[in-house]
Amino acid sequence: MTEAAELPEAPAVAREVFGERFPDAVRYAELLADAGVRRGLIGPREVPRLWERHLLNCAVLSEVVAEGVSVCDVGSGAGLPGIPLALVRPDLNITLLEPLLRRTTFLTEVVELLGLEHVTVVRGRAEEVLGTLSPVHVVTARAVAPLERLAGWGVPLLRPYGEMLALKGDTAEEEVKVASAALSKLGAVTTSVVQVGEGVVDPLSTVVRVEVGESPGGVRFATKKAKAARARRRR
Repeated sequence: MTEAAELPEAPAVAREVFGERFPDAVRYAELLADAGVRRGLIGPREVPRLWERHLLNCAVLSEVVAEGVSVCDVGSGAGLPGIPLALVRPDLNITLLEPLLRRTTFLTEVVELLGLEHVTVVRGRAEEVLGTLSPVHVVTARAVAPLERLAGWGVPLLRPYGEMLALKGDTAEEEVKVASAALSKLGAVTTSVVQVGEGVVDPLSTVVRVEVGESPGGVRFATKKAKAARARRRR
């Protein structure tokens, strides 16, 4: 196994971004560089660029998240973008949704260690928690799947008029074109590509923003949610 490189010192801008939670951001970076690598949650080659490519890249997502909303981070993995977002936004109610046990174990440890009382870890796939997880204002995701597939998992978890925010790379515009028809069927009314992180990250973080109407997921998912809700009431 490739030995992990040493974690570099946090850039000065990280103190500004994380504010009073900066020490917790440092601790999280240390956990990613150590346990995160040992448990296979991130690659050892990512350690030298943890701050710029991962923590700060995710923290700037807060620029497009409204105040006081509920958030579900789908396929949270090692907690990206959910944990950096939680560190800079204590006003949010965040659920880290992840199907793999070794990842949810790590996430639970991090949440407890950092005292993130506004964060909940849930083990499961998006399609499995549909109807049992309360609908949220915002779904976030990073490096989970192509937009078309990701939308099929994330959009049905939204409440009416919510939005999905997916951190993407250079393929964002192309993914939007490919997923256009699927997004319409899922109840999306507006899809845009925005960039965030001016003065913090270079290159800027690219976000695909999918805003939905009154029926997130479309008719098929509305029926599925209703059935799940009825089954839950019977239990």
